[in-house]
Amino acid sequence: MKRIVILLLVITGFYIVFNQSFSFDGFAFSGSKDESAKISNNIDVIEVNVGGVSTTIIPEDRKDVRAVLTGKGKLLVTAEGNIVEVKTKTNWFNWFNFEGKRKLKIYIPEDYNKDMDINLGSGNLSFSGESMEVDELTLDIGSGNVDLSNLKVNQFQHDGSSGNVNIDTLTTQKGSFDLSSGNLDIKHYSGPLEADVSSGRLKIQMDELTDTIEIDVSSGNVELDLPESADFVLNGEVSSGKISSDFPLTTNGSDKKNINGIHGSGKYEIEISVSSGNVEIY
Repeated sequence: MKRIVILLLVITGFYIVFNQSFSFDGFAFSGSKDESAKISNNIDVIEVNVGGVSTTIIPEDRKDVRAVLTGKGKLLVTAEGNIVEVKTKTNWFNWFNFEGKRKLKIYIPEDYNKDMDINLGSGNLSFSGESMEVDELTLDIGSGNVDLSNLKVNQFQHDGSSGNVNIDTLTTQKGSFDLSSGNLDIKHYSGPLEADVSSGRLKIQMDELTDTIEIDVSSGNVELDLPESADFVLNGEVSSGKISSDFPLTTNGSDKKNINGIHGSGKYEIEISVSSGNVEIY
């Protein structure tokens, strides 16, 4: 009986190896897959749902969304209703050895200015282009690294479970950041800011303070880099942690648990609540 079981396991193992090495269906073939969907006037959202792949978004002069996947896995680019979706799928036996080799390039019209919804289960996401301007950009990061630059977005929403996000130059009319675990580093940020940090590190540098800032820290660290000319009223409250400011504040009512004061004209409000963590303003 044991010999039969062993023989079956051996046969199963050979089948998996053979299927993984020589199968030419959408899941196993390790060549390139190329799919596209036309962008019509009624398309309002480009959705990207990928995992275990290194993804690059490339704006260029075109009228469709084209995706090219190199490596094992299945690629789908579909247009339905007002949505164009780019999606990848992988067989379970591909997860162990081939994720690092999989690369996805997504070409979008450079004049597309509506919504983008990016869901990155795992892997890396980067932007290759001079700039990107859309109405609403949503990032949902499960586990991976994101590198974006030169974004102009009416509404920006980030939800990060675990991973690292680096953004160089982001202008928005509404910025929302929910960081569960990971690191978020933004340089040259402009616009209102609302951030909820459960566990992680949030670092934001602003060339100019143009609106209100609200930061809630459960357990983590926040670094807020403001220009010397920033005009704000600071109200900070700490349960277990520390808030520090390098700016000279007038009408200062600070103690170990609170920091309050005005810098400059006090035009914009900065509200910070810390349960357990540290906040530095400089």
